[in-house]
Amino acid sequence: MMLSRNLIYTGLTRAKKLAIIVSSKKAIGMAVRSVNQKERYTQLREKLAQIS
Repeated sequence: MMLSRNLIYTGLTRAKKLAIIVSSKKAIGMAVRSVNQKERYTQLREKLAQIS
């Protein structure tokens, strides 16, 4: 499933003036209720450690 809570959140928070969501209420509801958080391998901790 491509639609997830974090993608909706990211899209809405990055919108500068307007965000238009084209979807069914059911699909948005499923995405908002989903709390599947997958571990992300961004190496952010390592990159921040290199800076400081």
